[in-house]
Amino acid sequence: MAEEFDLIVSGGEIADGSGGALYIADIAIRDGRIAAIGSDLGSARETIDANGRLVTPGFVDVHTHYDGQAIWSQHLSPSSSHGVTTVVVGNCGVGFAPCRKEDQELLIKVMEGVEDIPGVVMAKGLDWNWESFPDYLDALDAGERDIDVAAYLPHSPLRVFAMGARGAAREDATDTDLAAMRALAREAIDAGAIGFSTSRLNIHRTADGGKIPSFEAPVDELKAIAMGMADAGSGTLQMVLDAPYREWVDEVSKLVDVAEATGRPATFSMIAANNDGAKWRDAFGLVEAANARGGRVTAQVLPRPIGLLSGLELSINPFVLCPSYAAIADLPLTEKLAAMRDPAMRERLLAEEMDEGHPLAQLGRMWRWMYPLGDPPNYAPTPDESIYNRAQAAGVTPEAWAYDYLIAGDGRNLILGALANFPDGRIDDLEEMLRHPDAIIGLGDGGAHYGAICDASYPTFLLTHWVRKLGKLSVPEAIEILAAKPARALGLHDRGTIAVGAKADLNILDLDRMHLPAPHIARDLPGGGRRLDQAAAGYDATIVSGQVIRRFDEATGALPGKLIRGGRQALAA
Repeated sequence: MAEEFDLIVSGGEIADGSGGALYIADIAIRDGRIAAIGSDLGSARETIDANGRLVTPGFVDVHTHYDGQAIWSQHLSPSSSHGVTTVVVGNCGVGFAPCRKEDQELLIKVMEGVEDIPGVVMAKGLDWNWESFPDYLDALDAGERDIDVAAYLPHSPLRVFAMGARGAAREDATDTDLAAMRALAREAIDAGAIGFSTSRLNIHRTADGGKIPSFEAPVDELKAIAMGMADAGSGTLQMVLDAPYREWVDEVSKLVDVAEATGRPATFSMIAANNDGAKWRDAFGLVEAANARGGRVTAQVLPRPIGLLSGLELSINPFVLCPSYAAIADLPLTEKLAAMRDPAMRERLLAEEMDEGHPLAQLGRMWRWMYPLGDPPNYAPTPDESIYNRAQAAGVTPEAWAYDYLIAGDGRNLILGALANFPDGRIDDLEEMLRHPDAIIGLGDGGAHYGAICDASYPTFLLTHWVRKLGKLSVPEAIEILAAKPARALGLHDRGTIAVGAKADLNILDLDRMHLPAPHIARDLPGGGRRLDQAAAGYDATIVSGQVIRRFDEATGALPGKLIRGGRQALAA
């Protein structure tokens, strides 16, 4: 007799994503969907005993940059190592489509500068088997990967595609240009784009240091493109604001203006500056007012400091812009260590001032906001643990303390630069943000900043720090934050909860065993390029569309991940 189901997860304690109480039940899966929940459900080809384990929906990460990695790799790590079963690419207005052949180099420079993906990696890894955005979606659809992918239409490629060199030079769009971008936006949404993304952030620069095509685009241009989404009847506006460099009130007001004029949902990156007290509450006040008027605006919050990692193998360290470092920057680590352990080199580097360079590299000496990361990593340090205060206690300069820390041991020590989300050296405010009804979790940036940021591990941090260590969030709250709330915000209504008929994306978690080690260097990019990756322990299984993609923290080889098509494609499915 044939088994009734493909898979049964039995006896687990279920956090269904609704925020409601935990309960124990079996979950039966058939044809990639949850077919039944209860007890004595029948037989299946495979049964996983989840007794004593927590069973959750797969997590949804709305802010990633796997635009390239989803083309050249079958595994979207780190995200898939941390229970994430759905990612959204094309954030921040950068990406690889639409794109004519003559503009490929420009888009590589934009992505290299904004998202710290080496140009040579993209040159070797992308086959550019597309021109239009629908073509790019087809390329994603044709690939095999472990988890699902949805994609925004990014502003910078769209602007260059519609306007050519004038778009790259940030000239004002004409009425003809605006009409073209509106039509292209509708075409993208009709083909399955989940929305449209843009960036207004000043430090988002090209590899040459120039401003990206979308920077300071007028609100009327954003409205015209967002009207393409309105024409299609679908799509979310995603925006990175130039706050806290500009006033939150001005920046969020622009986003709300576009959202209200076009009737489309909107989401933006909520970044709490370390030294602005609670000004982030002003932003939430604007969001609350807009939503009270019928809007659908959400703020994306990372549950730990937005961290810039420094190290001798990474893109940034406190000495990377010093003239003497340039001569050794590209040496293998062992040779670099030997050079830096020479007392003469140490004396020179400690005496040198930094040259001009990429804005992120210039942040490499914010000593009061820099901390030794350690292993296990400490993402919530106390003020006395800063390099500034450690140096004071040791009677040395911060430069000297950092230098000796970096060259100690095997030279793989990492420094955490808490760029934001760390008001007064604490993460306490993040609890209020995470719980806010108009907030969703995000900003992990998986697939980007290969040599400077590794925040895609935030689901494991949320569970180990906010739930297990501090007890500030309950398990039901945390799972709703990780799965249901981001899915709802982007209209992904078939996932994020455990319910009959929902997509069978699940995690089986051992919270007692769950552990987050420090990031490490992986050299698995096209052309042998390096990237920061981060493992996790405590994920007994991760299931995508009813297939087990990871078992006891290791990939199984299953590749059920698909492209999620929004817009009319989703309505027709």
